[in-house]
Amino acid sequence: MNCPKCGLAPELCVCDEMTRCGQKIRVRADKRSYGKIVTLVSGFDNVDLDKIAKDLKKKLACGGTSKSNVIELQGDHKNKVKNVLIGMGFSEDMIDVA
Repeated sequence: MNCPKCGLAPELCVCDEMTRCGQKIRVRADKRSYGKIVTLVSGFDNVDLDKIAKDLKKKLACGGTSKSNVIELQGDHKNKVKNVLIGMGFSEDMIDVA
């Protein structure tokens, strides 16, 4: 069965890599009630958000959730998230850490 986007065989398809390179991702920290800090990762479009959230939580050893195209990670992980996302195939130039 061929890819529905490009029509190539699954082993030749590069749609997922092309989608990841074109993402403009924003990483920022936010303070919640009782002084808790969460890291918010937003700007995802046409990717499996739940899989990315699961991989980030596993690699950063923290809890979190994904809802409405935003990944929330428990704790301040602003500096670490960029390196993890680059390792996952996202473009370094398109990741903005605020």
